[in-house]
Amino acid sequence: MSSITRRQALGVAAGAAGAVAGLALAGSAGAATPRAAAPTAGAQPAAFDEVYQGRRIKGGPSHGGGHHGGHHGGGYSVTIDGEELHVMQNADGTWISVINHYDPVATPKAVARAAVRELQGAPLVPLTLA
Repeated sequence: MSSITRRQALGVAAGAAGAVAGLALAGSAGAATPRAAAPTAGAQPAAFDEVYQGRRIKGGPSHGGGHHGGHHGGGYSVTIDGEELHVMQNADGTWISVINHYDPVATPKAVARAAVRELQGAPLVPLTLA
């Protein structure tokens, strides 16, 4: 039998840490407000245009041309101060962006707001997809 590799050990450790953190959060949630349920996958979210923490965030159905809009017959476009925030809807209906890839949220508006908080005033740099 071969010995375990460093990558396998790190993977197991990361998985265990994630499980412990998830259990801790679930146990401490108690009276905390749970996350809003994600809308049904495939449902088109409402368009939005607002100023959030001093940044203009906009979102609405894309008209092709975007990475996911062009390939999947529709899509959704989100911008922060006029720069495109690459977003994607997961199979379970939640949304992620290149900024909060590991923290899915219920709507594109929520993903834009999460990105603004994460940017902490820094400009959104355009993502170049090959």
